[in-house]
Amino acid sequence: MVLKHMLTTSLLLALFAVAGTSMVALTYDSTAARIANNDYQALLKSLHALVPPESHDNNIATDTVTVTSKALLGSKKPITVYLARLKGIPIAAVITAVAPDGYNGAIKLLVAIRYNGTISGVRILNHRETPGLGDGIEIERSDWITGFNNLSLQSPDELGWRVKKDGGIFDQFTGATVTPRAVVKSVHHALLYFEQHRDELFKTDHGEIPTATQATENGQ
Repeated sequence: MVLKHMLTTSLLLALFAVAGTSMVALTYDSTAARIANNDYQALLKSLHALVPPESHDNNIATDTVTVTSKALLGSKKPITVYLARLKGIPIAAVITAVAPDGYNGAIKLLVAIRYNGTISGVRILNHRETPGLGDGIEIERSDWITGFNNLSLQSPDELGWRVKKDGGIFDQFTGATVTPRAVVKSVHHALLYFEQHRDELFKTDHGEIPTATQATENGQ
C-alpha cells in the first residue's frame, strides 16, 4: 500500500514536472518569437527611414551580405550590409558601421549610400555617449545627423570630412567634440569602403550587376 502510494506520488510529480517544463518552453518560444519580430520591425523601420520603401522592391532587411573591414568599418567582426534593389537594379546599400573611438566607447550606426555614391541618410543604432552632451548624434535629440544627407566623397573633399574645430565642415557639440568627430570619421570611412567595394556588394549569384538596360530587355 505504501509502495503504491509512493509510486502514485512519484508519477504525479513527474507529470507536473513535464507539464511545467512544457509550459516554460512554450512561453519561451512565444516570447522569443515576439522579441525577434519586434527587432525585425524596428530594423525595417530604421532601414526604410534611410531608404524609402517606394524606391526599391526587394526586402532590404533580408537582402544582405556580410563583410569585414576593421580599418574602414571599425570592427574586426563581420558587418552586415543591407541592399536595396529595384527590378534587380542596385539602388542603395546600408552599411552597419562602428565608430570605435567615441567618448564612452564604440558608436554603432547605419550609413545608407545610394549607388551613385551619395549619402541617403545616417542613423545611430546605439551608443554610450554622455547624456546632454554627446547624445546630440541621435535623430530624436537634434537634426545634426541629417547633415550627412546627400554628401559624398567629392562633396565635401577629404579635408572637409572633419568637424569645424579640425578644419572641416561639420559642427561639433559644445563641450563634446570627440563624439561628432568619431561619427564623421566613421561615415567618411563607410563611403570609402563603398567606393572600393560597390560592385562587389551588388553582384548577383551569377557575378553580374543588373543595369536598367538589362531590366528593360528582360521585360521587367
